[in-house]
Amino acid sequence: MVLLSSSLYFPAQLGSLWQKAKEKTKKAVDQVMTKKSRPRTAEIQAPVHFNRGDLPLFSEDFSGYPAGSTVPSIKSNGLAAVAEVTGYPRTWLILEDKALYKISKPVSYPVHFTVTFDLLATGDQINDIAPLSFGFAPDNSTKEYLSTSGAYVELQYYDTDMVNTGSKDPEKYANHTFDLAPYLNRVLPVRLEVDGEQMAVYLGSRKLADGLFFRPAAAKNFYISAPWQYANGAKVFFGNLRITGFSK
Repeated sequence: MVLLSSSLYFPAQLGSLWQKAKEKTKKAVDQVMTKKSRPRTAEIQAPVHFNRGDLPLFSEDFSGYPAGSTVPSIKSNGLAAVAEVTGYPRTWLILEDKALYKISKPVSYPVHFTVTFDLLATGDQINDIAPLSFGFAPDNSTKEYLSTSGAYVELQYYDTDMVNTGSKDPEKYANHTFDLAPYLNRVLPVRLEVDGEQMAVYLGSRKLADGLFFRPAAAKNFYISAPWQYANGAKVFFGNLRITGFSK
């Protein structure tokens, strides 16, 4: 009788575990499907106030370079070349995979300044693009690729709706939800305002972060780190870079 009870017990126990596993899997699938069914224009909001500086410090829209040429104002551990993108104005800097880009001649940043630029992610799916980051590094070297450095913003394209902001010194990290999918094959405006140790981050028409990102008197060198890899012909382009200070 003991043997018989055991033989009945174990199948019943396995059946219970199997049922729980199915329920857990169904719940996970439901969560994914709910996320995918959300409107993909959630981040297209009314404009927020952004106070751009009025004193030009550096600008580069790549309009003076024919497609395929390299750009002397930008340096890289790879190739800093421009391209025309069908359906979009201007010429754009091609962000090659595994490449780091910085301004060739370091900019002398005042205490209070702004940086604005555009990103254009192209392809069939946003998750064909690995993470891309930009921000301010402590030096202006492009000797090797860095995924993040100094104070940074990281766009997690392959997660479709995740953006990280952080700093190496002081050490901090924050994760934000920002829907990147609507910006596939569409220009994403990026705006940064730095005032001493503070930095505010704007993506599209949303203010994403505002806080302490620098130590006092920290060195600042603008950079952008291209995705480590692309899939299925996807690519990200960079353009319309403007750095401005404030007269008052």
